[in-house]
Amino acid sequence: MFALRLARPASSLLRNAVAPRASAMRFSGVRFISTRYTTDHEWVSFDSNSNVGTVGITDYAQKALGDVVFVELPGQGAEVAQGDSIGAVESVKAASDIYAPVSGVIEEINETLADQPGLLNKAPEGNGWLAKIKLSDPAEFEALLNAEAYKAHCEGQ
Repeated sequence: MFALRLARPASSLLRNAVAPRASAMRFSGVRFISTRYTTDHEWVSFDSNSNVGTVGITDYAQKALGDVVFVELPGQGAEVAQGDSIGAVESVKAASDIYAPVSGVIEEINETLADQPGLLNKAPEGNGWLAKIKLSDPAEFEALLNAEAYKAHCEGQ
C-alpha cells in the first residue's frame, strides 16, 4: 500500500487551482456571451463586447411550427422596440410572427434564410439565426428568461 504525502494540504492546492487570486479577477476586456429567452419562444445571444444580440427562434418553436417554408425578416437599419413584430415564419402547419426580444437597431439579417428557410428547422439556435440587433437598453436582456426558467415555461405549456 502506498501513501501520497502532500507538502501542502489538498484543500490549499484545490483553492489555488480553482479560485484565481483577487488581483487576477479583473474583467476589463473580458468577453461575455449569454443567451436568454422570451415566453414567445425567441432567443437572444448577447455579446458584451459588441453590444449586439443575435436573435432566433427556439428549438421548441421550430418543432411546434413544423417544416418552415418561408421566412420574412426585418430590414437592416430598422429601429425596433422590445415586443415589436420583426418578421414572420411560415410553415406547412402555420404562420407565426417573430417578436423583438430586445430594443435596438437591426445590424444584420441572415440572408441565407431567403433561399434556405428549412435552416430554421435544422439549426434554429445556430446557423438558423434571424437577425442581429444592436441593443439600445441592455437591461432588457437581463430581464429575459434564463435557460432554466425557459425550460420550466415550456414544460408548463
